[in-house]
Amino acid sequence: MHWLDKLGENVARKVAHTASRRSVLCSIGKIMVGSAFVMPVLPIARAAGTSSDLESASDEDLSSCDYWRYCAVDGFLCSCCGGSATTCPPGTTPSPISWVGTCHNPKDGKNYLVSYHDCCGKTACGRCLCSSQTRERPGYEFFLHNDVNWCMANDNSTFHCTTSVIISLAKD
Repeated sequence: MHWLDKLGENVARKVAHTASRRSVLCSIGKIMVGSAFVMPVLPIARAAGTSSDLESASDEDLSSCDYWRYCAVDGFLCSCCGGSATTCPPGTTPSPISWVGTCHNPKDGKNYLVSYHDCCGKTACGRCLCSSQTRERPGYEFFLHNDVNWCMANDNSTFHCTTSVIISLAKD
């Protein structure tokens, strides 16, 4: 072990002669800042247990206005327009603003908060038009009304289709 101690001492002395305390602190800071950018990229189960219904749903369910998660949707379903129930089709972008509905899942008997995002940037899809007014409020309550062009916050405000993303279980 004597040779290992000598090697460690020589490396430590060489670093001490060539590097200042400030440069060591700067290097440590760079590593910490760099790791802060890598950490958000790691996968996280944000909605654990709530996305499993998509795996058991058939394509027919996902393209039907009677599917439970479409209880407050108003627009063309993205699952019929080249996207899925939760993702926009290629060439479109999701609106940063949305409306929320509370939908009842008959399979597990629970109510879920479902966020509806319009996908914007292409002309209207024209397939699978659903217009549900379940628990809809009058038009003067802007944030509770689903007959609004929610693409108005995007660069291209042309409406294409609507996604439905489960946010969480609804609290009673």
